[in-house]
Amino acid sequence: MNPRPGDRGSGTVWVLAFAGLVWVVGVAAILVGGVRGARHRGEAAADMAALAGAARVADGGAVACARAKEIAVESRAQVLRCRVQGEVVDVSVAVDIVMPTGLKGRRIVSRARAGPVEQDGVP
Repeated sequence: MNPRPGDRGSGTVWVLAFAGLVWVVGVAAILVGGVRGARHRGEAAADMAALAGAARVADGGAVACARAKEIAVESRAQVLRCRVQGEVVDVSVAVDIVMPTGLKGRRIVSRARAGPVEQDGVP
């Protein structure tokens, strides 16, 4: 059975279209995975920095925030804000991510608070 003259090469076009679709979906999955990973890293860095700051709050606000900054830097994050109110430390950190497709980089901001727990479990 001979193919009709108008159908010659149509399989190649369909294969290329499908390959392009698979590539686009793969790049999107990589981008989403990178953003989610950075978000989780930022949340963990904020949590650890706030806890480290709360552990040093008795030494003063400056010491508590300095310790929070050390922990954030070790987690590859940057402290945007550190505030001590009483015994509660409030930390905001940023994690910068680079997009592999040449798009403008993004900044993920995370926030955490730590301090003593009262009887009802809420500071």
